[in-house]
Amino acid sequence: MIEIIQIFSFVILIFSIVIHEFAHGWMANSLGDPTAKFMGRLTLNPIAHIDLVGSVILPLFLLLSGSSYMFGWAKPVPYNPYNLRDKKKGELLVAVAGPVSNLMIALIFGIIIRMLLLQGYAIDNNIIIMFGIIVLYNVLLAVFNLVPIPPLDGSKVLFHFLPYSMQNIREVLEKNGMIFIILFIFFGFQFIIPIILILFVFMTGSSDLLMVMF
Repeated sequence: MIEIIQIFSFVILIFSIVIHEFAHGWMANSLGDPTAKFMGRLTLNPIAHIDLVGSVILPLFLLLSGSSYMFGWAKPVPYNPYNLRDKKKGELLVAVAGPVSNLMIALIFGIIIRMLLLQGYAIDNNIIIMFGIIVLYNVLLAVFNLVPIPPLDGSKVLFHFLPYSMQNIREVLEKNGMIFIILFIFFGFQFIIPIILILFVFMTGSSDLLMVMF
């Protein structure tokens, strides 16, 4: 049986991904590239960002299978780097806008959780748990997207600081990005879990909340 908390997780994942993609488009538009705006992607309407596999099939499969976590992605927001006023720094800012938006959401709800706990709310209160899910999924999205593998945002950060003499590394990563991502999910994801947990505890002030949530 699908529980309300799982449905809530599904909804939070979708909207967190949408905000992430909207942030990319908003930043690009602010820096001189209106591509996302012209293509109808500068919106918080989930329909404009939904990817059939990443936003529907995979999350629903995890939901119906009773998984304790959700995962997914949306269609990347398009932008033209040649339209950016600052070509080099602009790409970096557009890339980090998505993860930063998720971290901001996580921080806001983390502060709310801290305030509610100080006011005497029990850690197993449904409101606390739901806000904890918002924090967790947004931290997860931010950290995962900062992994330096194309097409994840972290690759744009890496390429910004990569010396020209090492551009061959960029070519290899871009040609084989999806292979590296799959390998990372199966063999490397465990290495970012501690970072996710540390950020979660830092923002919410509670390590026990994770045990209550799962």
